[in-house]
Amino acid sequence: MKELQYLNKYFIKYKYRFLLGIVFTIASQIFSLFTPKLISKSFKAVEDFYQKGLSTAFVKSELIQNILLILLTAVIAGVLRFLMRQSLIVMSRHVEFDLKNEVFKQYERLDQNFYKKNRTGDLMNRISEDVSRVRMYVGPALMYTINTFISFTVVVIYMYNVSPILTLYTLLPLPILSFVIFKLSKKINTRSTSFQQYLSKVSSFTQEIFSGIRVVKAYSLENQYQKNMVALASESKTKSMDLARVQSLFGPLLIALIGISNLIVIYFGGMMYINGSIKSIGTIAEFILYVNMLTWPVASIGWVSSLVQEAEASQKRINEFLKIEPEIKNNTIERTEINGNIAFKNVSFTYEDTNIQALENISFSIKKGETLAILGKTGSGKSSILSLLTRMHDVETGTITIDGNQIDQINLIDLRNSIGIVPQDAFLFSDSIKNNIKFGKEDATDDEIITVAKQAVVHDNIIQFSKKYDTILGERGITLSGGQKQRVSIARAIIKNPEILLLDDCLSAVDTETEEQILNNLFAITKNKTTIIVSHRVSSAKNADKIIILEDGKIIQEGSHNQLLNQVGYYAELYLKQLSEKELN
Repeated sequence: MKELQYLNKYFIKYKYRFLLGIVFTIASQIFSLFTPKLISKSFKAVEDFYQKGLSTAFVKSELIQNILLILLTAVIAGVLRFLMRQSLIVMSRHVEFDLKNEVFKQYERLDQNFYKKNRTGDLMNRISEDVSRVRMYVGPALMYTINTFISFTVVVIYMYNVSPILTLYTLLPLPILSFVIFKLSKKINTRSTSFQQYLSKVSSFTQEIFSGIRVVKAYSLENQYQKNMVALASESKTKSMDLARVQSLFGPLLIALIGISNLIVIYFGGMMYINGSIKSIGTIAEFILYVNMLTWPVASIGWVSSLVQEAEASQKRINEFLKIEPEIKNNTIERTEINGNIAFKNVSFTYEDTNIQALENISFSIKKGETLAILGKTGSGKSSILSLLTRMHDVETGTITIDGNQIDQINLIDLRNSIGIVPQDAFLFSDSIKNNIKFGKEDATDDEIITVAKQAVVHDNIIQFSKKYDTILGERGITLSGGQKQRVSIARAIIKNPEILLLDDCLSAVDTETEEQILNNLFAITKNKTTIIVSHRVSSAKNADKIIILEDGKIIQEGSHNQLLNQVGYYAELYLKQLSEKELN
């Protein structure tokens, strides 16, 4: 139960619903206990009819009165049970809502290193399956635990008041019950944890296959991955069956113990009636009803114990990452105004997961309104510079300053709000084109959306769709071509009107003519903004105020377009190569 202590804050938050549920539970149990008493009273009336010669009219009146009271108390008990469920089960739904939001908020806080180490399917499973199992503990498990405890307490008190000795005989199977629950609960906990882990593996596997289904089909690997899925699902089924076997033992064992209690009541009650220890046969009937009133609470102990063990395993998985602190933290709550003067000084950076040094002793500066182009071979460290600027990672050594302030001392929200980035891999959401562009500015008008779409040279493509800007895109924007996705991403970035614009090789999928149009538009709208363009093409870099060439994380050339053309090196060679390719095409 240690892991489930995390949920105590929610019980405090919803304490009034919780306490009200307990009150309704107690009240419903008290009214339920009127039925055995009234039935015992009815048996006594019938006995008195034969033993004491009471009139038929009196006995009939007594029986009718008892029947009406039984109906009335049953209705009241039913209403109170309904109110009990409304209090406790609804509370569990509120806790589920809060916990899912807490988990999602933690997902948003955690940095890229966390997502590199954890699979998407597993994270999805924790916010769905695991939270649902925890809700079953907060709701049904807790409700039936309270109900069982109160039922036992109230019923046993009533039974003791009627016959202490018969009560003792009736409760004899309970120590056996406690031992069985203890042994089976430990097994359920172990097997539930194992099952949840395999469920996450299945979720991760299917999520990855669905995301990469085009590659799977292109390589005709459907049969191979089907076999892999069958193997994984079979192992998951085995774990599930192991858990189900243990859980299935609870019901029969508990019902058998209740049956034994009934037999004990009939035998010992009958003997006590013969000996005169019990004055009325109605007492035996009353005891049988009491024992049967305990049937569901006792039977539910197994189910509740199973729910608690599963919730414990799930909450442990949730707690594992709720306790993780993000490596990238917002170190100040003071708002920061960003103008866009950027300086790198002796910056080095190594990726923690691969131990690859992406940047080594990098230094450069850009003033507000200037454009910097970064060129270099694949893996030279170009995108790493942009990752450091957006604080997706922090520098290993050296300093990055914006407007003279060290980047880690700038309000993180203000920093990222001031940056518009178009990533190398254009990611679009499964939503309308309009909403994907508005992602950069939620209150953007239709005119603004059309304007930036024209500036990104994608407007003409969009209006050819039957629903135009309201066209719903497939997952990751699969409806659009690579070039169209890149241009929608550019529109999303510039509608934000950021102080700093970062373009990470975002024109690689468009032709040179469209690239020229987009770049001319961008240079026009970013005159007073700081722009960094990462590219493999000289055509994207030639109009920049400053160009740097990276190789193995180091700057090997730096200058303007004309300066670099007059130097022997990578830039001049790349220019001649791409110029000749253009002439051939």
